[in-house]
Amino acid sequence: MRTAEILLIALGLSMDAFAVAVASGATMKRLNIPHALKMGLFFGGFQALMPVVGWAAGLSLKEYISSWDHWLAFGLLAAIGGKMLYESFEIKEEEDCGGPKTCPFDTGTLTVLALATSIDALAVGLTFSVLKLSIIAPVLVIGLVTFAMSLAGVRLGSAGGHFFEHRMEAAGGLILIGIGLKILLEHLGLF
Repeated sequence: MRTAEILLIALGLSMDAFAVAVASGATMKRLNIPHALKMGLFFGGFQALMPVVGWAAGLSLKEYISSWDHWLAFGLLAAIGGKMLYESFEIKEEEDCGGPKTCPFDTGTLTVLALATSIDALAVGLTFSVLKLSIIAPVLVIGLVTFAMSLAGVRLGSAGGHFFEHRMEAAGGLILIGIGLKILLEHLGLF
């Protein structure tokens, strides 16, 4: 897999984390750098860990799915991308970081958010495994890109930038669908 493809996958996967970071940043009256770094580390760390888990699971299933692995890769990426695209059109309630509601920068809440936004990375790790790709470079790129996008999202959100939140999630979904389609077409000899 080429570096550009890995970077596009990383950008696609980071869009959920970016959208959550924008919404979380909006709960701040002014930018709090330690909170932004904590969110970036949690989101980047989980996005880097989950593909490894999916990749390891895929190794044990490789002999059973090798004849239709390209369909599985396409299906997983299309499903993840479709879910992100659908969710980009949903109306989401904003949380206020104060009062009785939970602050998105609390460790417990942040762990749940990081896990929820990285489930799709597990499926991408499974895809890497069935395509017999190395996991090291993609995991590093995915983790670093998600870390950077999370920092940028918190910064944008703290500046009042809800404008891009849902559009970025939709763009990430379209990127993942496109990569899944490319994998399928390559294996079918059409690309």
